[in-house]
Amino acid sequence: MPEFNRRNLVLASSILAFSFASAMPGYARGAAKSPAKPNIVIFLADDLSYADVPLGGDGNVRTPALQRLAAEGLSFDRAFVASPACAPSRAALLTGMMPARNGAEANHDRANAAIRKLPSYLQEQGYEVVAFGKVAHYQHTGTYGFDYYANDTFHDHKGIPAAAEWLKARKDKRPLALFVGSNWPHVPWPRTTEGYDPAAMKLPPKTVDTPITRDARARFYAAVTRMDQDLASTMDAVDAVLGKDTFVLYSTDHGTQWPFGKWNLYDTGTRVPMVVRWNGHVKAGTRTDAMVSWVDVLPTLVELAGGETPDGIDGLSFAGLLGVGKAAGGRKEIFTTHNNDGRVNVYPMRSIRTDRWKYIENLHPDWTYTTHIDLKVMRTDSGAYFPSWREATDKDPAAKAIVDSYYKRPAEELYDLQADPDEKVNLASDPRYAKPLSELRSRLAAWRKAQGDSGAVPVKPRFERGPMSGESD
Repeated sequence: MPEFNRRNLVLASSILAFSFASAMPGYARGAAKSPAKPNIVIFLADDLSYADVPLGGDGNVRTPALQRLAAEGLSFDRAFVASPACAPSRAALLTGMMPARNGAEANHDRANAAIRKLPSYLQEQGYEVVAFGKVAHYQHTGTYGFDYYANDTFHDHKGIPAAAEWLKARKDKRPLALFVGSNWPHVPWPRTTEGYDPAAMKLPPKTVDTPITRDARARFYAAVTRMDQDLASTMDAVDAVLGKDTFVLYSTDHGTQWPFGKWNLYDTGTRVPMVVRWNGHVKAGTRTDAMVSWVDVLPTLVELAGGETPDGIDGLSFAGLLGVGKAAGGRKEIFTTHNNDGRVNVYPMRSIRTDRWKYIENLHPDWTYTTHIDLKVMRTDSGAYFPSWREATDKDPAAKAIVDSYYKRPAEELYDLQADPDEKVNLASDPRYAKPLSELRSRLAAWRKAQGDSGAVPVKPRFERGPMSGESD
């Protein structure tokens, strides 16, 4: 029998078997015995660091739905994205490949059309694969092969209720893989603090404390709480229609849009919250410090769906951490990359992170690091506080050190994460740490060579600090 026909016969048999099982009483409402092919729900938030939620230690913000999900599932304390910008991060998730290999290196880039995407792998296993909201980057969703998608434009908040209504009306008997993307807490943040007291909160490290900064931080927290409300309404629909035996994965696409978060390779830019709830497989209220990457989500979901880990991708399945398969799951090292976002955020950098060390290679230390936050012509209201940071440098040495470290980066950065989890003290020039520096430099170089990563950025760099020349704050 030709291979193509054999695959189709197996697929048809799987769908027929699933349709029979799904017609049994109690199946869709979470019967005691989990289905062979679990329904899958992936909920993605937008611009939120691990450090900025209670799971990561932030006591300021209210996220009752996320905390409830964590109480019912497994929390990953060391989950990382491939790149701290929306399009490259989401392309890595949906291809299982790092940016240099999938083609989406700059923000707004699209993954190579010839690369097989996650929906195709799940469809092969008999799944209906659907997306609502910001799952891929804005208006990129149609290129990923979903069976149906909607509401993938900027801050289109109709996607959350649309997903719930679609789910309640669904008649299809295939197993479901539902992707739901909230636009929160991506800027612009709410105009009011919505119950958060700017004066009462504790600011994160490497922050210049000014009144307008505190107001911005409070509005950011308001946006996080709106994300949490999106999660709550989505989970209400999922539990009512699909049942609590549904496999649910929550995560965020990269760090918060804050000066050392998004567009940075510090943990505040690449370390993200991730929670898995899966009754009967994952013990409620547990945590793991296994290191995983967003490229690992694709092979994990394929394995849970009954398929084999695809060849030729960068992702490694962590299904073993979820009680499936023999491999334990988790990585010894995490690689991350950043290039640019058109003519903004033009600052290519590469990083390797181990259990103890973080090494960052800034490919062009002669360029100036600038982003949407400090460039006046690009600044949304979330960056309105940055001029107050610049003004504070005249009288406050600590503020000057923070602002200078934002704009100018050395060629190499090395951090001892055990002693310095906030990555404040660069050890790269300290001869006592020459050995780990050399080893990490070599490992990163070898990885880049294997990836075919040239580091080229096809746009002009920036040399002046924002605001742009000829403008004033």
